[in-house]
Amino acid sequence: MSKQISLDAVIRKVPDFPKCGVLFYDITGILVCPEAFRYCINTMISIYRHEKIDAVAAIESRGFIFAAPFAEKLGIPLILVRKKGKLPGKTYSCTYQLEYGEAELEVQVADVQRGQQILVLDDLIATGGTLKAAQTVLEEGGATVREFFGVVGLPFLKYQEVLAPVPVRTLVEYHGE
Repeated sequence: MSKQISLDAVIRKVPDFPKCGVLFYDITGILVCPEAFRYCINTMISIYRHEKIDAVAAIESRGFIFAAPFAEKLGIPLILVRKKGKLPGKTYSCTYQLEYGEAELEVQVADVQRGQQILVLDDLIATGGTLKAAQTVLEEGGATVREFFGVVGLPFLKYQEVLAPVPVRTLVEYHGE
């Protein structure tokens, strides 16, 4: 396992982005710091190495960055959860609400196996709506979401209420201003 690193020290806090009154937690600070990125991947591997997880489902697009090396190191499939129209072939899809409208997520039918135990991973968990939609499409394919994982969690936005009873784990949490 890599040495302990302060993710808070490398995560940039950008006020008033993408709109006035919002404090944006920018994970690109992790990506430009190889030690921080390595710490994230190694910690995830340490957490899940002995868990019964058959695949990891990554949320577009920053979730892909963390999920790909994680899946490769554990030798498990990586399932891409993408915005509507980005995947070829037959898909499962789910429309869900955003602050400013709605969005739709898709997963390829061929990628989800009935009975799979899946970890759903994203870079940041805010309200939980995107992860809940991912759970819906994965369960449509007969899989079970074992846990949700985010590098960053914003529990003050009450994602636990949306995602319960499935456990949620994060590496760093922010509790509002």
